[in-house]
Amino acid sequence: MNFRYALLAAAAAAALAAAPAVQAKPFKWTSASDIPTLDIHSQNNALGNGVHASVYDALVYYNSQTFKPEGQLATSWREVTPTQVRFTLRSGVKFSDGTALNADDVVYSIMRAMAKSSNYHVYTQGIDKVVKVNDNTVDFMMKGPNPVLLNQLTELRIMSKAWAEKNKSVEPKDIRTKDETFAHRNAMGTGQFMVKEWKPDEKLHLVRNPNYWGKVDSNVTEIIYTPIKSEATRVAALLSGEVDFLLDPSPNDLARLRAGANLKVMDGVENRTIFFGMDQFRDELPGSNVKGKNPLKDVKVRRALYQAIDSDSIHKVTMRGLSQPTGTIVAPQVAGWTEAVHKRFPYDPEASKKLLAEAGYPQGFEVDFACPNNRYINDEEICQAVTAMWSRIGVKAKLRTLPLVTYFPMIQRHEASIYMLGWGVPTFDALYSLQSLTRSMVAGTGDGNYNVGRYSNPRMDVIVDRIKVETDLPVRNRFLTEGLQLSNDTVSHIPIHNQIIPWAMKKNVEVVHRADNRLDWRLIKVN
Repeated sequence: MNFRYALLAAAAAAALAAAPAVQAKPFKWTSASDIPTLDIHSQNNALGNGVHASVYDALVYYNSQTFKPEGQLATSWREVTPTQVRFTLRSGVKFSDGTALNADDVVYSIMRAMAKSSNYHVYTQGIDKVVKVNDNTVDFMMKGPNPVLLNQLTELRIMSKAWAEKNKSVEPKDIRTKDETFAHRNAMGTGQFMVKEWKPDEKLHLVRNPNYWGKVDSNVTEIIYTPIKSEATRVAALLSGEVDFLLDPSPNDLARLRAGANLKVMDGVENRTIFFGMDQFRDELPGSNVKGKNPLKDVKVRRALYQAIDSDSIHKVTMRGLSQPTGTIVAPQVAGWTEAVHKRFPYDPEASKKLLAEAGYPQGFEVDFACPNNRYINDEEICQAVTAMWSRIGVKAKLRTLPLVTYFPMIQRHEASIYMLGWGVPTFDALYSLQSLTRSMVAGTGDGNYNVGRYSNPRMDVIVDRIKVETDLPVRNRFLTEGLQLSNDTVSHIPIHNQIIPWAMKKNVEVVHRADNRLDWRLIKVN
């Protein structure tokens, strides 16, 4: 520790000693589903990523007011060459077991995120390798220029190499299998909190990390998360005071919650789009009455399904106004979005019937349809409404709904013909969506990692690969928009709406509403 840093640390310690003690408070919260894993490189799930951020840190993380990346475990970074970026690590950081963070942990963690079983390749795209310069410095060696590297790094959290090796968790848990590693149910990071107990689907209990390095503008000393699938039960838990915060209140309950004397509701548009994907790979769909071919390969069929969906009705009736109907796969906050790509194809069941007839299905067909029932706002209700809409054009969708914990591994195994997905964009850049959802799949690269319908278009692949390395901002934005428009024109997916997220809480709770629907643990206060 240098002399200046020692003086600053001593001054900070003296200030803390002189300050009056802040009353310790627990923070109890709930939403519909549990996190899928504690392994930070296993399942790229928004709820899980938000919880992981309380226990593990990344090199950089978003400021909740500006949404600009700022230093977390890294204090500075600079471009050595267009394909070499050097990061200086923060001094004095310890894991919750008291061991010091060093460059070996950073190199190991990024390479772990690049492992075959990782679901985080979309965040490591463009990275060739990470090299230790010294204990306090690492170099990211890139395959080419990467204009969104910092945005990607916000979701690549750092794990102790020694802890992973000791507990036989060197590689991430593969979400497509039932095999578990120690890191699936246990965690040990440098973050503000550490895991005291996790009983999946029952309770996650976090307590303050005594070795935390950072400044915390919060009086919360423990976090208790209870997943509650039932909408009525979740609301009752808030109304009774059993929980302090409800992440996903039902639109049907908002009027009652807004009227509560001791409650408040905060609204905000999330950067998450709800859409349907379709199996465009198989030559024959399992469970369909169409034999010897796959109707979903035909763009006329995909557009017929799209134009049979009354998104305005879903907006008004199912979502009670808490949605923004859209014609593209990203929300307005995301680079590449324009009003033109946002415009939907018109709702027109007669046009849908005509398209089906032209495609050779004048009587429609039967098809498997899978949806989660505890992941997105009114997910099951949306799918029920769409099933009825499709029936009017002769498409008999055989709806099945599953909880998050089994739904996502199932669609990753390509076991659904039509499926619902809600895609947030942690990088706030459309490359994240285009690469994950529309790029032809290339194992271990992030290309097509959630393209579970296996859509493939040569022009799209060219566009995505160009965006990865294009640093001229106006040129890059044109390619982003071109990719989104190509997705629309070929009906790679059927967009429904962007979510509008209300958070409900007790009046004595202070939080900052974020477009990624994620709590910033550093800023929560319970007064």
